[in-house]
Amino acid sequence: MRITSQLICQAADQLQGFVGLNRKTGHYIVRFSEDSFGMDVADDGIIAASEFVWGAGPDSTMTLKRALIQLLLDQNIDERINITEPLRVYMNRREVPEISAVRQLVQG
Repeated sequence: MRITSQLICQAADQLQGFVGLNRKTGHYIVRFSEDSFGMDVADDGIIAASEFVWGAGPDSTMTLKRALIQLLLDQNIDERINITEPLRVYMNRREVPEISAVRQLVQG
């Protein structure tokens, strides 16, 4: 199977769970319910994992950040968070620049 940037972006959009910055430790943690963070993560600091991996780029683009994907990989919960083969290929292909894309909300 040929892995394209479109497949990689789709895999990023299918990530599950939520990410929050633990104020006490300064580390990002992953949970599967917004309610399970407790007092250590501010409510306004909880973000869906599928949005967490995208960083603001120039103009109206966003960049799929390898460093943020690595934070998720470091949790060692790949299957629960739904890290699939296209994201693994993206992480292993360091010679290829990070993907930049214009992302828009699609009404469904």
